[in-house]
Amino acid sequence: MPWNGFNPIEDRSALDLHNLSSLNTYGAGVFLTSNDVVTTTSPTWILGEIPDTTGALRNSTACAVVMVDHSDVDVDVDVFYFYFYSFNEGGDILQVVPPLEKLLPEAKPGDHYGNHVGDWEHNMIRFKNTKPTGIWYSQHAYGQGCAWEDETCFFKDGDRPIVYSAKGSHANYPFPGNHIHDEALIDLAATGQIWDPVKPAYYYRYDPDSKTFEAADPSTSPTDWLYFDGQWGDKQYPDSDPRQQTVRYFGLKKYNDGPNGPQFKNLVRKGVMPDHKPRDPLMKKLVRWYLSMYGCCLKGYNPWAVIVTVVLALALLVGLTVFAVRKLRPRVWTWVQRKGWLASRKQRISRLEQEDVQLGLLEPERIEDESRYRYPE
Repeated sequence: MPWNGFNPIEDRSALDLHNLSSLNTYGAGVFLTSNDVVTTTSPTWILGEIPDTTGALRNSTACAVVMVDHSDVDVDVDVFYFYFYSFNEGGDILQVVPPLEKLLPEAKPGDHYGNHVGDWEHNMIRFKNTKPTGIWYSQHAYGQGCAWEDETCFFKDGDRPIVYSAKGSHANYPFPGNHIHDEALIDLAATGQIWDPVKPAYYYRYDPDSKTFEAADPSTSPTDWLYFDGQWGDKQYPDSDPRQQTVRYFGLKKYNDGPNGPQFKNLVRKGVMPDHKPRDPLMKKLVRWYLSMYGCCLKGYNPWAVIVTVVLALALLVGLTVFAVRKLRPRVWTWVQRKGWLASRKQRISRLEQEDVQLGLLEPERIEDESRYRYPE
Protein backbone atom coordinates (compact mmCIF):
# COMPACT_ATOMS: atom_id res chain seq x y z
CA MET A 1 0.00 0.00 0.00
CA PRO A 2 1.32 3.50 -0.78
CA TRP A 3 1.89 5.76 2.19
CA ASN A 4 2.61 9.47 2.19
CA GLY A 5 5.16 9.51 4.98
CA PHE A 6 3.40 7.68 7.82
CA ASN A 7 -0.10 8.26 6.46
CA PRO A 8 -1.71 5.66 4.19
CA ILE A 9 -3.05 6.88 0.86
CA GLU A 10 -6.62 5.65 0.85
CA ASP A 11 -9.15 5.29 -1.96
CA ARG A 12 -6.57 4.56 -4.62
CA SER A 13 -7.26 2.45 -7.66
CA ALA A 14 -5.23 -0.73 -8.00
CA LEU A 15 -1.57 0.05 -8.63
CA ASP A 16 0.82 -1.76 -10.95
CA LEU A 17 3.80 -0.97 -13.17
CA HIS A 18 1.49 0.75 -15.67
CA ASN A 19 0.24 3.54 -13.37
CA LEU A 20 2.72 3.82 -10.49
CA SER A 21 3.79 7.35 -11.41
CA SER A 22 0.27 8.58 -10.62
CA LEU A 23 1.46 8.63 -7.00
CA ASN A 24 3.75 11.55 -7.87
CA THR A 25 0.80 13.88 -7.34
CA TYR A 26 1.35 13.33 -3.61
CA GLY A 27 4.96 14.51 -3.81
CA ALA A 28 8.26 12.68 -3.47
CA GLY A 29 7.46 11.47 0.06
CA VAL A 30 5.48 8.44 -1.08
CA PHE A 31 6.62 5.04 0.20
CA LEU A 32 5.47 1.70 -1.20
CA THR A 33 4.85 0.25 2.23
CA SER A 34 4.53 -3.43 2.98
CA ASN A 35 1.13 -4.71 4.04
CA ASP A 36 2.94 -7.26 6.20
CA VAL A 37 4.81 -6.56 9.42
CA VAL A 38 8.27 -7.57 8.23
CA THR A 39 9.86 -7.06 11.65
CA THR A 40 8.04 -9.96 13.28
CA THR A 41 6.89 -12.14 10.38
CA SER A 42 8.54 -13.65 7.33
CA PRO A 43 6.10 -13.31 4.43
CA THR A 44 6.79 -15.55 1.45
CA TRP A 45 7.62 -12.61 -0.84
CA ILE A 46 10.45 -11.36 1.36
CA LEU A 47 12.89 -14.00 0.05
CA GLY A 48 11.95 -13.49 -3.58
CA GLU A 49 12.11 -16.28 -6.14
CA ILE A 50 14.87 -18.87 -6.43
CA PRO A 51 16.22 -19.22 -10.01
CA ASP A 52 16.03 -22.58 -11.72
CA THR A 53 19.06 -24.60 -12.83
CA THR A 54 19.52 -22.36 -15.89
CA GLY A 55 19.55 -19.22 -13.74
CA ALA A 56 16.13 -18.09 -14.96
CA LEU A 57 13.14 -16.82 -13.00
CA ARG A 58 9.84 -18.36 -14.02
CA ASN A 59 7.28 -16.36 -12.05
CA SER A 60 8.73 -12.85 -11.83
CA THR A 61 10.82 -10.23 -13.62
CA ALA A 62 13.43 -8.68 -11.35
CA CYS A 63 15.75 -6.97 -13.84
CA ALA A 64 15.46 -3.87 -16.03
CA VAL A 65 18.05 -3.19 -18.73
CA VAL A 66 18.39 0.50 -19.62
CA MET A 67 20.50 1.68 -22.55
CA VAL A 68 21.74 5.29 -22.47
CA ASP A 69 23.15 6.88 -25.64
CA HIS A 70 25.98 9.43 -25.43
CA SER A 71 26.10 10.86 -28.92
CA ASP A 72 27.72 14.10 -27.72
CA VAL A 73 30.80 12.52 -26.13
CA ASP A 74 33.41 9.95 -27.03
CA VAL A 75 31.23 7.11 -25.78
CA ASP A 76 28.74 5.06 -27.72
CA VAL A 77 26.41 3.69 -25.07
CA ASP A 78 26.08 2.79 -21.39
CA VAL A 79 23.97 -0.24 -20.53
CA PHE A 80 22.58 -0.43 -16.99
CA TYR A 81 21.38 -3.68 -15.46
CA PHE A 82 19.07 -2.91 -12.54
CA TYR A 83 18.20 -5.65 -10.05
CA PHE A 84 15.30 -5.45 -7.63
CA TYR A 85 15.20 -7.38 -4.36
CA SER A 86 12.24 -7.59 -2.00
CA PHE A 87 14.20 -6.93 1.18
CA ASN A 88 17.61 -5.65 2.19
CA GLU A 89 19.10 -7.21 5.30
CA GLY A 90 21.60 -4.79 6.78
CA GLY A 91 25.02 -5.72 8.05
CA ASP A 92 25.61 -7.87 11.11
CA ILE A 93 26.72 -5.38 13.74
CA LEU A 94 29.53 -7.72 14.81
CA GLN A 95 30.85 -8.27 11.28
CA VAL A 96 33.26 -5.37 11.53
CA VAL A 97 36.99 -4.85 11.24
CA PRO A 98 38.80 -5.62 14.54
CA PRO A 99 38.95 -4.15 17.12
CA LEU A 100 35.74 -2.21 16.52
CA GLU A 101 33.63 -5.11 17.79
CA LYS A 102 34.88 -4.15 21.27
CA LEU A 103 32.94 -0.90 21.01
CA LEU A 104 29.66 -2.82 21.10
CA PRO A 105 29.86 -5.27 24.00
CA GLU A 106 26.07 -5.53 24.17
CA ALA A 107 25.68 -6.56 20.52
CA LYS A 108 24.80 -10.13 19.61
CA PRO A 109 25.68 -12.14 16.49
CA GLY A 110 22.97 -11.85 13.87
CA ASP A 111 21.90 -8.40 15.05
CA HIS A 112 21.43 -6.60 11.74
CA TYR A 113 21.19 -2.84 11.23
CA GLY A 114 20.34 -0.94 8.06
CA ASN A 115 17.44 -3.20 7.04
CA HIS A 116 14.83 -1.91 4.62
CA VAL A 117 12.00 -3.20 2.46
CA GLY A 118 12.92 -3.10 -1.22
CA ASP A 119 16.41 -2.85 -2.69
CA TRP A 120 17.78 -1.64 -6.03
CA GLU A 121 21.30 -2.54 -7.16
CA HIS A 122 22.91 -2.27 -10.57
CA ASN A 123 25.82 -2.89 -12.87
CA MET A 124 26.70 -0.68 -15.79
CA ILE A 125 28.77 -1.67 -18.82
CA ARG A 126 30.17 1.02 -21.09
CA PHE A 127 30.51 0.24 -24.80
CA LYS A 128 32.65 2.01 -27.40
CA ASN A 129 32.17 1.02 -31.02
CA THR A 130 30.09 -1.94 -29.82
CA LYS A 131 32.94 -3.19 -27.61
CA PRO A 132 32.84 -3.07 -23.80
CA THR A 133 35.44 -0.82 -22.17
CA GLY A 134 34.47 -0.79 -18.48
CA ILE A 135 32.04 -2.02 -15.85
CA TRP A 136 30.58 -0.51 -12.68
CA TYR A 137 29.49 -2.43 -9.58
CA SER A 138 27.08 -0.62 -7.25
CA GLN A 139 27.90 -1.11 -3.56
CA HIS A 140 25.94 0.63 -0.82
CA ALA A 141 26.34 4.43 -1.21
CA TYR A 142 28.89 4.17 -4.02
CA GLY A 143 30.66 1.27 -5.74
CA GLN A 144 33.62 0.06 -7.77
CA GLY A 145 34.66 0.33 -11.40
CA CYS A 146 36.89 -1.90 -13.52
CA ALA A 147 38.47 -1.57 -16.95
CA TRP A 148 37.11 -4.31 -19.17
CA GLU A 149 40.53 -5.67 -20.10
CA ASP A 150 41.75 -5.77 -16.49
CA GLU A 151 41.49 -9.48 -15.73
CA THR A 152 42.76 -8.90 -12.20
CA CYS A 153 39.81 -6.66 -11.34
CA PHE A 154 36.84 -8.92 -12.07
CA PHE A 155 35.87 -12.37 -13.30
CA LYS A 156 34.14 -13.34 -16.53
CA ASP A 157 32.37 -16.37 -17.88
CA GLY A 158 33.31 -16.10 -21.52
CA ASP A 159 32.34 -12.56 -22.49
CA ARG A 160 29.88 -12.09 -19.62
CA PRO A 161 30.99 -10.59 -16.30
CA ILE A 162 30.31 -12.48 -13.09
CA VAL A 163 28.77 -10.50 -10.24
CA TYR A 164 28.92 -11.69 -6.64
CA SER A 165 26.01 -10.41 -4.58
CA ALA A 166 26.66 -9.82 -0.88
CA LYS A 167 24.54 -11.78 1.55
CA GLY A 168 21.63 -9.67 2.72
CA SER A 169 22.74 -6.29 1.36
CA HIS A 170 23.02 -7.41 -2.31
CA ALA A 171 25.98 -5.09 -2.89
CA ASN A 172 27.68 -6.11 -6.14
CA TYR A 173 31.30 -7.28 -6.04
CA PRO A 174 33.65 -8.39 -8.83
CA PHE A 175 35.00 -11.38 -6.91
CA PRO A 176 33.91 -13.55 -3.97
CA GLY A 177 35.06 -13.26 -0.39
CA ASN A 178 34.86 -10.75 2.45
CA HIS A 179 34.63 -7.12 1.40
CA ILE A 180 35.05 -4.08 3.65
CA HIS A 181 32.69 -1.19 3.04
CA ASP A 182 32.16 2.10 4.85
CA GLU A 183 35.65 1.68 6.32
CA ALA A 184 34.74 -0.99 8.87
CA LEU A 185 31.70 -3.12 7.96
CA ILE A 186 32.15 -6.47 6.25
CA ASP A 187 30.07 -7.87 3.38
CA LEU A 188 30.10 -11.60 2.66
CA ALA A 189 29.93 -12.49 -1.04
CA ALA A 190 30.21 -16.17 -1.91
CA THR A 191 29.72 -18.36 -4.95
CA GLY A 192 26.08 -19.29 -4.54
CA GLN A 193 23.00 -19.87 -6.66
CA ILE A 194 23.48 -18.56 -10.21
CA TRP A 195 20.96 -15.98 -11.40
CA ASP A 196 20.94 -14.84 -15.01
CA PRO A 197 19.17 -11.47 -14.59
CA VAL A 198 18.12 -11.15 -18.23
CA LYS A 199 15.99 -14.29 -17.95
CA PRO A 200 13.63 -12.47 -18.11
CA ALA A 201 14.14 -8.69 -18.12
CA TYR A 202 12.52 -5.46 -19.25
CA TYR A 203 14.44 -3.49 -21.90
CA TYR A 204 14.49 0.28 -22.34
CA ARG A 205 16.29 3.15 -24.02
CA TYR A 206 16.80 6.37 -22.05
CA ASP A 207 17.06 9.76 -23.77
CA PRO A 208 19.20 12.12 -21.64
CA ASP A 209 17.88 15.24 -23.40
CA SER A 210 14.18 14.59 -22.89
CA LYS A 211 14.70 12.43 -19.77
CA THR A 212 12.29 9.85 -21.11
CA PHE A 213 12.28 6.07 -21.27
CA GLU A 214 11.27 4.11 -24.34
CA ALA A 215 10.48 0.41 -24.13
CA ALA A 216 12.04 -1.96 -26.62
CA ASP A 217 8.71 -3.79 -26.65
CA PRO A 218 5.87 -1.70 -25.18
CA SER A 219 3.61 -4.73 -25.07
CA THR A 220 5.85 -6.52 -22.57
CA SER A 221 7.87 -3.72 -20.90
CA PRO A 222 5.78 -1.05 -19.13
CA THR A 223 7.51 2.32 -18.73
CA ASP A 224 5.28 4.20 -16.28
CA TRP A 225 6.94 2.76 -13.15
CA LEU A 226 10.29 4.24 -14.18
CA TYR A 227 8.91 7.75 -13.56
CA PHE A 228 7.82 7.02 -9.99
CA ASP A 229 9.51 9.61 -7.72
CA GLY A 230 8.92 7.89 -4.40
CA GLN A 231 10.60 5.12 -2.43
CA TRP A 232 10.38 1.39 -3.05
CA GLY A 233 9.79 0.32 0.53
CA ASP A 234 8.75 1.39 4.02
CA LYS A 235 9.67 4.73 5.51
CA GLN A 236 12.25 4.57 8.30
CA TYR A 237 10.38 3.89 11.52
CA PRO A 238 10.61 6.71 14.08
CA ASP A 239 12.51 6.19 17.31
CA SER A 240 9.18 6.04 19.15
CA ASP A 241 8.19 2.95 17.14
CA PRO A 242 8.93 -0.26 19.10
CA ARG A 243 10.19 -1.85 15.88
CA GLN A 244 13.02 0.66 15.62
CA GLN A 245 16.34 0.29 17.41
CA THR A 246 19.45 2.46 17.42
CA VAL A 247 23.08 1.51 17.91
CA ARG A 248 24.15 3.51 20.92
CA TYR A 249 26.84 6.16 20.28
CA PHE A 250 26.88 5.53 16.52
CA GLY A 251 23.30 6.39 15.56
CA LEU A 252 22.84 3.41 13.22
CA LYS A 253 19.18 2.49 12.74
CA LYS A 254 17.86 -1.04 12.55
CA TYR A 255 15.37 -0.03 9.84
CA ASN A 256 15.99 2.60 7.16
CA ASP A 257 14.01 4.07 4.28
CA GLY A 258 13.38 1.99 1.22
CA PRO A 259 15.40 3.07 -1.87
CA ASN A 260 14.39 5.21 -4.82
CA GLY A 261 14.30 3.81 -8.34
CA PRO A 262 16.52 3.59 -11.44
CA GLN A 263 15.95 7.16 -12.63
CA PHE A 264 17.90 8.38 -9.58
CA LYS A 265 20.98 6.20 -10.18
CA ASN A 266 23.09 8.65 -12.21
CA LEU A 267 22.06 7.40 -15.62
CA VAL A 268 24.09 10.16 -17.27
CA ARG A 269 27.74 10.21 -16.25
CA LYS A 270 31.09 11.13 -17.77
CA GLY A 271 33.01 8.10 -16.63
CA VAL A 272 32.12 4.57 -15.66
CA MET A 273 31.67 5.72 -12.07
CA PRO A 274 29.11 8.39 -11.07
CA ASP A 275 30.31 11.96 -11.47
CA HIS A 276 29.90 12.85 -7.79
CA LYS A 277 30.95 10.69 -4.88
CA PRO A 278 28.86 11.13 -1.72
CA ARG A 279 30.55 12.98 1.11
CA ASP A 280 31.70 10.85 3.99
CA PRO A 281 29.91 11.53 7.28
CA LEU A 282 31.98 12.55 10.29
CA MET A 283 31.66 9.15 11.95
CA LYS A 284 33.10 7.44 8.88
CA LYS A 285 36.05 9.85 8.85
CA LEU A 286 36.74 9.19 12.52
CA VAL A 287 36.65 5.43 11.98
CA ARG A 288 39.03 5.78 9.04
CA TRP A 289 41.45 7.80 11.18
CA TYR A 290 41.25 5.33 14.04
CA LEU A 291 41.94 2.31 11.83
CA SER A 292 44.82 4.10 10.09
CA MET A 293 46.43 4.74 13.48
CA TYR A 294 45.57 1.39 15.00
CA GLY A 295 48.34 -0.68 13.43
CA CYS A 296 51.17 1.64 14.38
CA CYS A 297 50.10 3.46 17.52
CA LEU A 298 46.83 2.35 19.07
CA LYS A 299 47.02 -1.43 19.05
CA GLY A 300 46.47 -2.86 22.50
CA TYR A 301 44.57 0.17 23.77
CA ASN A 302 40.88 -0.02 24.56
CA PRO A 303 39.00 1.69 21.68
CA TRP A 304 36.74 3.56 24.08
CA ALA A 305 39.76 4.90 25.96
CA VAL A 306 41.17 6.21 22.68
CA ILE A 307 37.86 7.82 21.70
CA VAL A 308 37.41 9.51 25.09
CA THR A 309 41.00 10.77 25.01
CA VAL A 310 40.60 12.22 21.51
CA VAL A 311 37.30 13.89 22.40
CA LEU A 312 38.77 15.43 25.54
CA ALA A 313 41.84 16.62 23.64
CA LEU A 314 39.70 18.26 20.96
CA ALA A 315 37.47 19.87 23.58
CA LEU A 316 40.54 21.21 25.39
CA LEU A 317 42.00 22.57 22.15
CA VAL A 318 38.75 24.33 21.25
CA GLY A 319 38.43 25.75 24.75
CA LEU A 320 41.98 27.10 24.75
CA THR A 321 41.46 28.66 21.33
CA VAL A 322 38.27 30.44 22.42
CA PHE A 323 39.93 31.61 25.64
CA ALA A 324 42.96 32.95 23.77
CA VAL A 325 40.84 34.82 21.24
CA ARG A 326 38.74 36.47 23.94
CA LYS A 327 41.79 37.48 25.95
CA LEU A 328 43.98 38.69 23.12
CA ARG A 329 41.40 40.44 20.95
CA PRO A 330 41.15 43.66 23.08
CA ARG A 331 44.93 43.86 23.38
CA VAL A 332 45.46 43.44 19.65
CA TRP A 333 42.85 46.11 18.91
CA THR A 334 44.50 48.54 21.32
CA TRP A 335 47.89 47.86 19.78
CA VAL A 336 46.56 48.52 16.27
CA GLN A 337 45.08 51.84 17.38
CA ARG A 338 48.34 52.90 19.01
CA LYS A 339 50.24 52.18 15.85
CA GLY A 340 47.99 54.63 14.04
CA TRP A 341 47.13 52.25 11.23
CA LEU A 342 43.48 53.25 11.23
CA ALA A 343 44.29 56.97 11.14
CA SER A 344 46.78 56.57 8.30
CA ARG A 345 44.22 54.54 6.34
CA LYS A 346 41.62 57.29 6.65
CA GLN A 347 44.20 59.87 5.56
CA ARG A 348 44.95 57.86 2.41
CA ILE A 349 41.24 57.63 1.59
CA SER A 350 40.82 61.40 2.10
CA ARG A 351 43.77 62.11 -0.20
CA LEU A 352 42.30 59.90 -2.93
CA GLU A 353 38.96 61.68 -2.67
CA GLN A 354 40.65 65.07 -3.11
CA GLU A 355 42.52 63.83 -6.18
CA ASP A 356 39.29 62.59 -7.76
CA VAL A 357 37.56 65.92 -7.12
CA GLN A 358 40.43 67.81 -8.76
CA LEU A 359 40.31 65.45 -11.74
CA GLY A 360 36.59 66.09 -12.09
CA LEU A 361 37.17 69.87 -12.19
CA LEU A 362 39.66 69.47 -15.01
CA GLU A 363 37.20 67.38 -17.06
CA PRO A 364 33.69 68.61 -16.15
CA GLU A 365 32.12 67.02 -19.24
CA ARG A 366 33.00 63.51 -18.08
CA ILE A 367 30.23 61.67 -16.26
CA GLU A 368 31.50 59.39 -13.58
CA ASP A 369 29.78 56.57 -11.80
CA GLU A 370 28.93 57.78 -8.30
CA SER A 371 29.89 54.44 -6.86
CA ARG A 372 33.53 55.29 -7.61
CA TYR A 373 33.57 57.85 -4.83
CA ARG A 374 32.34 55.50 -2.17
CA TYR A 375 35.13 54.47 0.14
CA PRO A 376 35.04 52.41 3.26
CA GLU A 377 35.10 54.37 6.45
